[in-house]
Amino acid sequence: QVQLVESGGDFVQPGGSLRLSCAASGFTLRTYTVGWFRQVPGKEREAVSCISSGTGGTFYSDSAKGRFTASRDNAKNMVYLQMNGLKAEDTGVYYCAADRMITTGQALCTPPFYKYDYWGKGTQVTVSS
Repeated sequence: QVQLVESGGDFVQPGGSLRLSCAASGFTLRTYTVGWFRQVPGKEREAVSCISSGTGGTFYSDSAKGRFTASRDNAKNMVYLQMNGLKAEDTGVYYCAADRMITTGQALCTPPFYKYDYWGKGTQVTVSS
C-alpha cells in the first residue's frame, strides 16, 4: 500500500521537544521532496519545513527557524522533524507530504499545497502548560 504515515505527536509543555516521523511505504521516499505542514482549526494549512530530494537541503518557516530541524534517513525510508523549544503556537495537526516533481524544499513549502503526490493523515501536537 502506497502511503505516508506520521507519528510522534504528543502533548508537551512549553519549552519541550518532540520528534515527528514520516514513514513511507510502497514508494522510495529519497526520490521525493518532503515537507511538514501544520493545520489549526479555522486556519489555512501552513508550511513548517521542507527537505529536498537530492541534496537534502532544508527550508524552514520563520517560526521554525532555529528551533526545528528536518532530516531524512533514506535507508529507513523516513523523514523526521525534530522540534525543540516548543511554544503554544506550534500546536496543531502536523502532516507530511511528498512530491517527486518538486526538487527544492523552498518550492514545496510554497503554496498551494493541495497538488502534492502524497499526504499523510497527520499527527496531533499540543503544546500547553
